[in-house]
Amino acid sequence: MQQGHGQEENALRSGKARLYYLQQVVAPFEPRLRLARAGAVIMKQPEPIRTVIVGTARRSAYLYGPLLHALPDVELVGVWGRSEGSAHALGQALGVPASTDLHALIKATGAVAGVVSVAYSANGEVGQMAAEHDLHLLLETPVAHHLREADAIIATARERGLKVEVAEQFHRRPLEQLKLTLLESGLFGEVFTAFNDFAGHGYHGVSVLRSYVGFDAAPTTVAGATSSYALASHWSRLAERHAPRTETQEHGIIRFATGQTGIYHWSDVAYDSALRWWRSSRFLAERGMGVTWGVEPDVTCHLTLLASGGEAPRPIVVERRYRRNDGGPLEAMVAHTGDPDLPIVRWDNPFADVAQWNDDEIGVAGCVMSLVDAIRSDSAPSYGAEQGRLDQEVSLAIRLSARRDGEPVALPLNRDIDI
Repeated sequence: MQQGHGQEENALRSGKARLYYLQQVVAPFEPRLRLARAGAVIMKQPEPIRTVIVGTARRSAYLYGPLLHALPDVELVGVWGRSEGSAHALGQALGVPASTDLHALIKATGAVAGVVSVAYSANGEVGQMAAEHDLHLLLETPVAHHLREADAIIATARERGLKVEVAEQFHRRPLEQLKLTLLESGLFGEVFTAFNDFAGHGYHGVSVLRSYVGFDAAPTTVAGATSSYALASHWSRLAERHAPRTETQEHGIIRFATGQTGIYHWSDVAYDSALRWWRSSRFLAERGMGVTWGVEPDVTCHLTLLASGGEAPRPIVVERRYRRNDGGPLEAMVAHTGDPDLPIVRWDNPFADVAQWNDDEIGVAGCVMSLVDAIRSDSAPSYGAEQGRLDQEVSLAIRLSARRDGEPVALPLNRDIDI
């Protein structure tokens, strides 16, 4: 009797422990799992979202194909390309059917979603075509070069009840997610000024600084300046050659309706020139500030609040927590704040059990899962086409103001303007 009673008690404890694990650990980061009311039985998983890659740009092969194959919530079922040669090569590399006829591909595979990955200039045209084929979409950045093309995609999606997400991954990278979680906690108070200090070009850089002031803050005016300079001959990583180069710098000041300010800097050689190695983003807030600089994996993040007594900064310790002390997949980003009421702020990597990805891959996977969750819940994506359009609009406004010798430009822009 004693032994049997002990076994029952152990089983009960084990069951409670499993229920706690599923509810507190698994459920928050694995939305595809559902807990049954009794016994913590895992319900049947939803069917993966059948997805095609629309386009044969480089990212289709090295990024989207492997990523879509790895995500359990997605099934890559085909690829589309303009030419038979490029479509066939991509399909063969990824092990899926390929076609130059999108309608036929959708009919044959049962695809309901598409990842548009084409050349920059074709984003709007191909995105519109995919929307007219009734695909929920993940669009590469920008949504479209021209605002009128972005508006057409958004309107078509709205009319047809489609979900559209944008592959704006910069603010979805783990360190950025931790910073946004800290800002949401209220520890820093209001953010007054945000900086993209060569962290990313155009819409990417605009998105980074907008994430700090809040995506609900509406930009109202933009002032810009651009200048071009001759550089010393040096190696270009992208062109793979030594040659003289010309640099164009872009600088912008963005005013928001909330009274906040965004400062934007970029150089068009910054992705592949040894002369322009600086990468930084910053924010100045009511009760502290944050500065990040460097390139993965050598990144420094200096976040500070006010020390007790109000006479010195108090640093926040940022920890990249891997599965083991010696490595493995990234489990979480943890901020040790020193605040007695909120000593730890944590962002958990929802893909730690999927693959050992780098930060950019984690960010892009977040974009994909935003679309998946929107389709399944019939809700808006976490970022969405309208936010991506606004990033592009601000980027275009910087250039328009620069053409007008720095005269501030009011938003919204005329959607038919060509810049």
